[in-house]
Amino acid sequence: MQKKSSQTETPAGENETTLTISPEKVCFIIIKAKEFDAKDAVTESDPGSNPSDDKDMAVLEDHADDPVVEELTSLINSLSEDEQVDLVALAWLGRDDYSANDWSAVRAEAARAHNERTADYLLGTPLLGDFLEEGLSLLGYSCEEFEIGRL
Repeated sequence: MQKKSSQTETPAGENETTLTISPEKVCFIIIKAKEFDAKDAVTESDPGSNPSDDKDMAVLEDHADDPVVEELTSLINSLSEDEQVDLVALAWLGRDDYSANDWSAVRAEAARAHNERTADYLLGTPLLGDFLEEGLSLLGYSCEEFEIGRL
């Protein structure tokens, strides 16, 4: 069930680049999205050998039951509607389609386009982690401190 609030549109007088999603959450999603983007095609569907013999290469392959996909999907679906809107808007901003000055318009467009398939949409976006990171950067946020403390 989606959590809703009245913050879907930016109220007059409020900082236009205020995020309803914490930068830490976005940074965690960026890290997981980059793990997801690094997956390679499955080379052998059922090798029948011991994973240690194969140097655990299977973790780098894109399997249907990938725990990274499940984790990202669960995390994105658990976000409030406003946080999901911010995430989509950050991805759009990071694609270089807009500038930081366009944040309120980008966010309003993301709010109009919001639906129940946000996780599927975002996970279907190539380079999602890079787009989110660039979007955050354009708004003056960085994942550097988060990565140092968590990785």
